[in-house]
Amino acid sequence: METIAKIELEQLIRESESALRNYLVIKGRPYPTDEWLTVKEYCKRFEIANTQTVTNWIKRGIIPAENVVTVEEYNNIRLVKAIPYHE
Repeated sequence: METIAKIELEQLIRESESALRNYLVIKGRPYPTDEWLTVKEYCKRFEIANTQTVTNWIKRGIIPAENVVTVEEYNNIRLVKAIPYHE
């Protein structure tokens, strides 16, 4: 029979493992996936009609460079900090 402490420990381990999977580490820096989104996911979260709008915002500097990360290892996919931007 399992003790309550063992069950709680196993639950804590499962939650910790889940939390560790929810971020990317790029060049030694963690990027939590709830704070950094792909352009497509950014569009979904903030109800933007198409990805080209966000891409244009990046090119024009509406989204500051420090809020965009290009991941070369994954075919130059871009991550955008999950805060609302607008023109």
